[in-house]
Amino acid sequence: MKHFLLFLFTITALRGYSQEVLSGNVSSLETGGPAEGVAIYWKETTLGTVSDVNGDFEIPLIKLPAQLVFQYLGYQTDTLTIREPRFVDHKLREIQVEALDEVVVSKTKASIQKTYFKPRNVVSISSDELLKAACCNLSESFETNPAIDVNFSDAITGTKQIKMLGLSSPYLLITQENIPMVRGASQAYGLTFTPGPWVESIQITKGAGSVTNGFESITGQINTELFKPTTSDRRYFNLYRSLDGRNEFNLRLNTVLNENWSASVFAHANQRSRENDRNGDGFLDAPTGEQLNLLGRLQYTNAQSGWVGFLTLRYLEEDRESGEIRIQAPNELRINAPWLSQWITNRFDASLKTGYVFPLRTYQSFGLQLSYSDHSQQSNYGNRVYDIEHDSFYGNLLFNSIFGNTLNVFKTGITGAYDRFEEVVDGSSYSRIDHSIGAFFEYTYNDIDTWSLILGGRVDSHNRLGAFFTPRLNIRYTPWERSALRFSVGQGRKASNIFAENQSLFFTGRSISIESNNGEFYGLGPERATNYGLSFLQGFSLFNRQGDLTFDFYRTQFIDQVVVDWETIGQLRFYNLEGRSIAENLQIEMNYELSKDLNLRWAYKTYRVETDYISGRLERPLTPKNRFFANLDFKIKSLKNPENQWRFDLTYHHIGSQRLPSNSRDGNNYFAQGYGLWNSQITRAFKTNFEVYMGFENMTNFKQENPIVASDDPFGSNFDASLIYAPVFGRMSYLGLRWNSKN
Repeated sequence: MKHFLLFLFTITALRGYSQEVLSGNVSSLETGGPAEGVAIYWKETTLGTVSDVNGDFEIPLIKLPAQLVFQYLGYQTDTLTIREPRFVDHKLREIQVEALDEVVVSKTKASIQKTYFKPRNVVSISSDELLKAACCNLSESFETNPAIDVNFSDAITGTKQIKMLGLSSPYLLITQENIPMVRGASQAYGLTFTPGPWVESIQITKGAGSVTNGFESITGQINTELFKPTTSDRRYFNLYRSLDGRNEFNLRLNTVLNENWSASVFAHANQRSRENDRNGDGFLDAPTGEQLNLLGRLQYTNAQSGWVGFLTLRYLEEDRESGEIRIQAPNELRINAPWLSQWITNRFDASLKTGYVFPLRTYQSFGLQLSYSDHSQQSNYGNRVYDIEHDSFYGNLLFNSIFGNTLNVFKTGITGAYDRFEEVVDGSSYSRIDHSIGAFFEYTYNDIDTWSLILGGRVDSHNRLGAFFTPRLNIRYTPWERSALRFSVGQGRKASNIFAENQSLFFTGRSISIESNNGEFYGLGPERATNYGLSFLQGFSLFNRQGDLTFDFYRTQFIDQVVVDWETIGQLRFYNLEGRSIAENLQIEMNYELSKDLNLRWAYKTYRVETDYISGRLERPLTPKNRFFANLDFKIKSLKNPENQWRFDLTYHHIGSQRLPSNSRDGNNYFAQGYGLWNSQITRAFKTNFEVYMGFENMTNFKQENPIVASDDPFGSNFDASLIYAPVFGRMSYLGLRWNSKN
């Protein structure tokens, strides 16, 4: 009843609507799905735009009548005569054409796309790319994307964590359809709560993001878009099983109720019952347990009236267990019971998004976002107990319009947030209520031929952070054909949730101390940082094949930071930064079409992440100095039926050396040597929309030796299962099948 009453007050908005005079949607006539990356422009002008992941577009209106051109690699070029402002719903017919160099970096229907026109450095990942991860969840969906680093958080939970620009996920703004999602209590395991088969696309923004989504983004934003009732397959299911005993089931059902209403039901379940201990240390390599995840949503669309909205409800429950599995012999003397861990999570989310485009002024629109979540986690890690309750309410009201003409667009609005935390850590209670209200303004100048900028700022009043101003700036310049030079700078702030964000600390025998400075968060102050970014994208043609080369450099400089100090043997200390803390990342990436159905993607990254600890300036532990990534995907299509095809995907990761903190094995700091990982997947697709896939992860069976320090004495002070720099489980294979129906 509590959830139902709270849901009645839950409304949320579309990210925004047409900021331009003319808006519309473009889709494929053959598939019925949205067409992303379509070049749309007025004939004999320089005014144009590109459709987004949902096929939606907005373009400045010129004197009518005028001809609107649609161009997309692999599809027939169409020209429409527009005689009056209206919503344009257009379908493209698929044919074979030459690549549109100026629009999309990759080839037809590329699974990872970039544009030359946007001021922000955004990488879009489609559902086709996510299929290379076979199943599972959002934390496992970035294995084939060099922008995100993925590794295990500890040797107990089997949970993967992500990093971007050398910093962990708490410094990222992670949203679902532009509503903050993975934050607070869900920071440790929240990425595992979004199944990959539910995700239509992912947008990764490096550096300073939009002020419209809040003040917490420091290194960037990851936004996931779920499949919509009107654009996704009517029916879809996925079955998955791995040799380590992991079973997954995913189901999507969509139906059109009438002209304006449509609905979806998503279901996900996973389970692992097999106990595995391949390294023989007496601890499970991966936890056992199960998860149930259910989602239902309604969509309302009325292009004539200008209204659109989404109502979404989701419920999740999860129960996991891990720890020792050795059986005590009758004559074995042992004071303590086996070291065991269990965490039980229940979560409810509700949201309603609504937006309106003014019929006579289609460059004006407003949207409203309201969302509510109730998150509960009860957990124990050996003798340590950690429980947390987190209720969260978020609201965002946006208005879009123009200054004079459609080259000058602005967005403004207000944001409100409420968070209630109830934490119990080893018998100590930590409770607090955070609330804030803020206003933002963002101006966009967009001349796609030469340069564009986004200048934004927001003012917030927070009961613990006080009143503060957060500025953001993004600039794009086109020095020559098929190029984009981008610069960004922006500030971000975040509240400190030291236990929820660092739950791996409970997997150690270290004593935990908080060195208070009388701050508002566990006696500590908030965190604040400035991020600078420079990016250059250049497209090219080589041997009549398309490619692109990207150079990215980002620097994050902390003004205030909560330092997690592992450098003293037997201790884990939290304190506020005194001195310098930086994270620098240089990335070089190339994408190239070797042949029609053979694509190569590689990237090299180097990091400098340093912090002033009490003991002195040191490299951040468990952060590789360099990484190398390469991905090769290949298709073999039937000449008679192109839908009958084989798909091959091969990915290589090289992780460089990493500094390890002081620990019981060695009183001095030392480095873990670099290593390489190979993953592959083979898919057989049939004309009947049925697919069978097989995959292999960590094919060379590389494993970290002795991942758990003092595993024979788990209740001792030297016990530590958090110093993970390499895989724990070793080689793993899986098999799955998926089917979809568009009718």
